[in-house]
Amino acid sequence: MLRRRAILPLTLLLTLALTGCGLLPAAATPTPGPPTPTSVPPTPTPMPGAALVNQERITLVEYEAEVQRYEAAQAEAGTELASLGPYRQQVLQALIDLELLAQAAVAAGDDLGPDELSREIDRLAEELGGSEAMGAWLAAQGYDLDSFGRALRRELLAQLTIERVAGQLIGPVEQVHARHLLVASREEAEALRGQIEAGADLGELAVTQSLDLSTRVGGGDLGWFPRGVLTQPAVEEAAFALAPDEVSQVVESDLGYHLIEVIEREVRPLSANDLRRLRQAAVEEWLAAERQRAAIEILIEP
Repeated sequence: MLRRRAILPLTLLLTLALTGCGLLPAAATPTPGPPTPTSVPPTPTPMPGAALVNQERITLVEYEAEVQRYEAAQAEAGTELASLGPYRQQVLQALIDLELLAQAAVAAGDDLGPDELSREIDRLAEELGGSEAMGAWLAAQGYDLDSFGRALRRELLAQLTIERVAGQLIGPVEQVHARHLLVASREEAEALRGQIEAGADLGELAVTQSLDLSTRVGGGDLGWFPRGVLTQPAVEEAAFALAPDEVSQVVESDLGYHLIEVIEREVRPLSANDLRRLRQAAVEEWLAAERQRAAIEILIEP
């Protein structure tokens, strides 16, 4: 019950696509005839948009294509769309988040010109096994040359911002090794704390009394953890306020009432899972702040 925060995808769409736009033939561009003296070039009509992000348009076409790709992936996994909630809104939000991340990369001085993008496409082509395989994937995923190039550029730039925001989280960092027990009422927790003060062992009490089934068998052991990874911040805060061998006062959380004991604390490297959790949290915090600052206009009813 008192587990570490789940590792979730940063967005629904933050996996780089694998295709080979650079290996597909470009459409022929007709050569216009000479204009007459009175001809006036028509004003380009902007493509219908799904959202504007700091005046950059996410087109309705690319949004609907991403929805279709998401639906196809869920169908392949055997997931009923009705069970997914407002997934169309989530797909649009994922595209908005990617655009915010990509814009930040450009603002920081990074960008991908046509040559760099072409080299990345060639690399992906080699990984997929050649132009025919990539062409088949491109068609199956509903991309054309231009739409894939835009999507790939956006996602590559987004990755640069993610690395900039989260790349500093490499450790080592301060961590505690703690155990806890969880009960349903403050009165029960106070009574158990009295037993501990009289010499009872918190770990032994956790085996028989704790409601946290995920840690009870191990005497309430939570293992080593840094700040920012437990699902209950109150428990985490209490743990980091304790010295080794010290037991907390009763701590209330969404789950109930806890007693926490710190076994050890030291600066140590992050585990791979905790590093991913903290990196994700850093990017999500950055995105939350950026959404507040950005000029975002939703142009459709998802």
